[in-house]
Amino acid sequence: MDLMRAARLHVPSRTLTIEDVPRPVPGPWQVLVKVAAAGVCMSDVHLIDGSLGRPRHLAEDTVTIGHEVAGTIAELGPEVGGWSVGQRVVLQAGEIRDGETYTRGVDYDGGWADYALASVDSIFALPDSIPFEQAAIIPDAVSTPWSAIVNTAQVRPGEAAGVWGVGGLGSHAIQLLRAVCAFPIVAVDPVPGARARALELGADLALDPRDPTLKDQILFLTEGAGLNAAFDFAGVASVYDQVLGVLAEEGRLVVVGLSGRPLTLRDSTTFSYRKHRILGHFGSGDDVVPRLVDLVDHGRLDFSRSITDVLPLGKASVAVRRMHTKEGNPLRLILAP
Repeated sequence: MDLMRAARLHVPSRTLTIEDVPRPVPGPWQVLVKVAAAGVCMSDVHLIDGSLGRPRHLAEDTVTIGHEVAGTIAELGPEVGGWSVGQRVVLQAGEIRDGETYTRGVDYDGGWADYALASVDSIFALPDSIPFEQAAIIPDAVSTPWSAIVNTAQVRPGEAAGVWGVGGLGSHAIQLLRAVCAFPIVAVDPVPGARARALELGADLALDPRDPTLKDQILFLTEGAGLNAAFDFAGVASVYDQVLGVLAEEGRLVVVGLSGRPLTLRDSTTFSYRKHRILGHFGSGDDVVPRLVDLVDHGRLDFSRSITDVLPLGKASVAVRRMHTKEGNPLRLILAP
């Protein structure tokens, strides 16, 4: 029996270990991918610390983490056509099973491993121009904010937008808001380094959420109108009241950050009077990843600055700690088996 290394999370005890496990064998309409790069996301950190709760569709107590994956096809399962061994691919962060969304590395084994299984309809061709490290983060770290901006919020050119939480998803959201010509763009984060990064990536204003003049500054920048769209990537309950206090009439708050905590409003009268909307968002559609790959391939988007560091798979726990403590102000860390 062939073995491989994998970072396995025992969900009940929140224990992450590197183990030797059987190398998967692709079934019908599946491929086995040799992992070249796997992203480390704050969602992974929250899965490990238990704040996301038990995954809805996880059948067992242990799972291989990792939903941001790129690599090469190592083996084709039966019934697979149109693909070849050695082909470069990037994997969708999940797949639809019986009408339900299953997330890779959460509901089933993911890519913090030497190899990962993928259904053939969840892989996309990756051109040679895009390094594996940058490709791995397109599913989720880029595709999620893109879909939140373009599909859920339907941001139009010239609309004012705000980003709460300038981590991996929030940083990409700033770049993507510029790409769709949102203006002005406001970033809000308590970490000075994150605010500095937001300005470097194209935000017009970066504020500390504890700043007592935050509302005044946003209203001044938007000439009193407020923000047309705001995105919560922080998953912090205090964000909601703050955002709703600076939304324009008919403005929308898109909740992307996962916290597992209640979403409450303190002033429902103002919410109704100003016709505000709160929209939930999760993941992205099947067409988003290949579209973003094309945009990167043709130079419309550049995520070369997104990769803070690359660590070996054996350092998975170190990567998790660095993301949790914000050591070095990481944007995205990559595990390379």
